[in-house]
Amino acid sequence: MGTIGSLMKIAVCVKHVPDGRQHIDPGTKRLDRSGGGELNGVDENAVEEALRLKGDTDTEVVVVSMGPEPAVESLRAALALGADRAVLVSDPALGGSDLILTSKVLAKALGREGADLVLFGQQASDGGGGVLWAAVADHLRLPFVSQAAELTIHDGTVRVTRQTEVADDVIEAPLPAIVAVSDAINEPRYASLKGKMGAKKKPLEQLSLADLGSDAVEAAGGGSLTEVLDVAEPPARANATRIEDEGAAAQLIVDFLVERQLV
Repeated sequence: MGTIGSLMKIAVCVKHVPDGRQHIDPGTKRLDRSGGGELNGVDENAVEEALRLKGDTDTEVVVVSMGPEPAVESLRAALALGADRAVLVSDPALGGSDLILTSKVLAKALGREGADLVLFGQQASDGGGGVLWAAVADHLRLPFVSQAAELTIHDGTVRVTRQTEVADDVIEAPLPAIVAVSDAINEPRYASLKGKMGAKKKPLEQLSLADLGSDAVEAAGGGSLTEVLDVAEPPARANATRIEDEGAAAQLIVDFLVERQLV
């Protein structure tokens, strides 16, 4: 196992998420991903932290994702920020995967890498679970820490500070380990033009389930263990007024408040 200053590998799990208003397709009962997408916001913090830890050392930063073909865009975005290479697990059999199946597949992909440190963003903008990293850690039998606001590595140990309502927790764990970072940990850099051009030449490996081995194929064959039974609009609230923005929403809101003597 390496330490910062010698050869080390940091893997960062990232997600390609919709870049606009999100809604569930009533037919498939899945999130509609037909529009544009982008790198999940707090995953940018995870990539930034990996690059900060790397500094000028020989540490390798590899970004890992599971998703459909458009996820390549977000991986290229991470490469443009400074990551060294990328791995995308993409397979038709993984469409609509739940957290359980996703964690199994990501664990297989990360197992191939053998990283000293695995970073996640605390949660994705297209889901509120915030526990994928814990499930992956369970599969890999690795220690994990969440909500990291500060992170340091020294002598084969990761030291994490996380903020709470009453005080800061300081937690240490031996490497290899998994850490989920919050958006308080840093301010992500912007990709330079040079970085964007260079990202096109960096290695981006695409893997199918078969590439991950029979265990991954078997896991996907069982499908997701959770199922969405129905999708419906939330019940309307009594005396509620809905305003559709067609260019005059601001004035309509003001008129509504004035009518009720609230402004």
